[in-house]
Amino acid sequence: KERLVLDDVTLTLNENEIVGLLGRSGSGKSTLLRSIAGLVVPTEGEVNFPRRVQGRAMSVGMVFQSFALFPWLTVLENVEVGLEAQRVPPAVRRKRALAAIDLIGLDGFESAYPKELSGGMRQRVGMARALVIDPDVLLMDEPFSALDVLTAETLRTDLLDMWSEGRMPIKSILMVTHNIAEAVLMCDRILLFSSNPGRVISEIKVDLPQPRNRQDPIFRALVEEIYVLMTQDNDAGEIRQGVFPGTGLGMVLPQVSTNALAGLIEAIHAPPYSLKADLPELASALHYNADELFPIAEVLQLLRFAELKGGDIRLLPAANRYALADVDERKQLFAQHLLSFVPLVAHIRRVLDDRPTHTAPARRFRDQLEDFMSESDAMQTLNVVTQWGRYAELFAYDELADQFSLDNPS
Repeated sequence: KERLVLDDVTLTLNENEIVGLLGRSGSGKSTLLRSIAGLVVPTEGEVNFPRRVQGRAMSVGMVFQSFALFPWLTVLENVEVGLEAQRVPPAVRRKRALAAIDLIGLDGFESAYPKELSGGMRQRVGMARALVIDPDVLLMDEPFSALDVLTAETLRTDLLDMWSEGRMPIKSILMVTHNIAEAVLMCDRILLFSSNPGRVISEIKVDLPQPRNRQDPIFRALVEEIYVLMTQDNDAGEIRQGVFPGTGLGMVLPQVSTNALAGLIEAIHAPPYSLKADLPELASALHYNADELFPIAEVLQLLRFAELKGGDIRLLPAANRYALADVDERKQLFAQHLLSFVPLVAHIRRVLDDRPTHTAPARRFRDQLEDFMSESDAMQTLNVVTQWGRYAELFAYDELADQFSLDNPS
């Protein structure tokens, strides 16, 4: 089944601004970036920069989350790759690559291989490779998410310094992030995306001078505002329901473990929160970004263990009972809520109960799910439900036979 990733997205990128694309996984942000770079051809619409992009956009540089370096090439050779594709003469290529390496602070590492570098240094190589072609626009796809906290902070600061001092040969930056505080820290404008399909549902202007202070009341208020927007109804559709479109078998469930669900319940149940927490504060305390926290919180809401409202999460009475229960009582309570609020779980259990052998092939349920969603979403959803059902002891699953059964029923 074909999946609509982006729908009716119009974006204008102005000179001298950093624009952030913020939203959940699956909202099409990375697809939009790749469309702008000419790496993906949209089925409808067009990208103009300054004319319509057909094939690889030559005036655009891109930095990837995964570094994307060639392990058999040195730092210098990795940076030169983009210039080789443009058939730049070797002498000019070498001079420009050395200048880019100097700009991003990797002098002395020209002959090093990627395996000799830390994660932060590898990402600097990726940035040098993007900048060496002298692009007008720099596209960044979660450039700091694979780095540890301190390294990411250092690289963000260095990038902002180079940008504000005009040391980079670019006019604009467009970056994808799942980190709300990072978006407010770096961007002049933030576009908030919904999911399934991806749409721009809100635009937030950040009128704060650089460098920005995370403890500034205005900064914190902006972070809070974005959290509120991501947990409230919106004319373009409820973002929080984008993870589970529909109320029947067609719910696409995120990869959230029962350990993560239990951990969040316990964290909010304990002081200093005591049943209710501010999402930005909770994310900071647990070292989660939005894309890590929201799926867990939304599954708790789906299961009626919690309520999301106004940038806060509040535990419902069932979650309070869960937090105080022993292991067996937790499993029984979780099973009750799965059967009541996740139709696929109830459907699998009903089929198993009705069959004389109390078994059923998993393929049957994947095929049913593919009537509502893509093959990959169907596999993910059934995998999630399998783990939840096993924890609740509602059914067993034999991976070799690819079969559900009631061998160990609750």
